[in-house]
Amino acid sequence: MVALQIRDVPDEVRDVLVAQARRRGQSLQAYLLDLVRQQAQRANNAILLGRFSGRDDGIRTAPDEVSGLLAEQRQAREQGLSA
Repeated sequence: MVALQIRDVPDEVRDVLVAQARRRGQSLQAYLLDLVRQQAQRANNAILLGRFSGRDDGIRTAPDEVSGLLAEQRQAREQGLSA
C-alpha cells in the first residue's frame, strides 16, 4: 500500500476534519482514507458515465419532461387502483 502525505494543512482545516472524524467515531486517518476512497469511486463513476455520453440509444425524454410523465403515470395508476 501507498502512504500519502499532505503538507501545509492549516490548523483550522485539520481541526474541522478531526471533529468530523470524531462525530463518525473514526480516527482522522480512517476518516481521510474514507474520503480518498469516495473520491476515487466518484472519479471511476464519472469515467464510466463518460463512456455513454453522446449515445442516442437511450431514453429520449428531456430532464424537464420527466416530472410531467411521472405525474401522468401516477394518475393513471391511481385511477386503475380505484376502479
